[in-house]
Amino acid sequence: MWFQVKAYLKFLWHSKNQHGIHSPFVYKLITKCFYNKKHFEAYELWDEAHKGALESEIVLNVKDFGAGSKIFKSNLRPVSKIAKHVSISKKRAKLMIRLVDYLGVEKALELGTSIGFGSISIAGSGQVNLKTIEACSATSDYAKNQFEKLKLTQITSINLSFAESLAKLGSEEKFDLIFIDGHHDGKATLEYFESLLKYKHNDTLFIFDDIHWSPSMEMSWKHIKTHPEVQVTIDTFQWGFVFFRKEQVKQDFIIRV
Repeated sequence: MWFQVKAYLKFLWHSKNQHGIHSPFVYKLITKCFYNKKHFEAYELWDEAHKGALESEIVLNVKDFGAGSKIFKSNLRPVSKIAKHVSISKKRAKLMIRLVDYLGVEKALELGTSIGFGSISIAGSGQVNLKTIEACSATSDYAKNQFEKLKLTQITSINLSFAESLAKLGSEEKFDLIFIDGHHDGKATLEYFESLLKYKHNDTLFIFDDIHWSPSMEMSWKHIKTHPEVQVTIDTFQWGFVFFRKEQVKQDFIIRV
């Protein structure tokens, strides 16, 4: 807890808004996407699903394959509490919806479905074909039911470990967006990053969740930023954005969203 407080204070000290950003690509991303006030229909779809989860009385027997939970002490976890405390926040979901629209994402991959709210924010617009991976069968099954209710037929749910799933993906597949929202272990995150590089193209965006979750996650983020194929990174505290655009000058940004 104290580690994250100190990390956030450090983030606030170094972060900027659009002012003082000397990259046209990043400046446009911030002003046209991050700070976009337009209303998107996908916001309503996400709100509908999230409201239903908050009111749900379902309790899931969750098998945690990642670094564990700082919220739950038991594997028996009410859907309402997962939605409230663990799933993607409304603010972040809206940002994801804007990103998908702004970048024109058509194919996406998500590592860590949980109960599906990150998936809904990625694919709720109907324009994205999403493959989402979740090792826990209880949360994966709940998410699948939500996708069916919302008629999000373009979401393919995969109930396997990350390693098993990535081994089955065709090496020729390319994704416009890859969202890594699971495990939260620094060593594992670096391994996934290296494994996922073959699925990118020049304009692919990688998003890493909880980059300041622990010292090991911060260390993995530092390593990712220095990778020779990485050109632009944006630290928004909870999420880390990674761009590979060869035409960009190599730069790292810390931005308040």
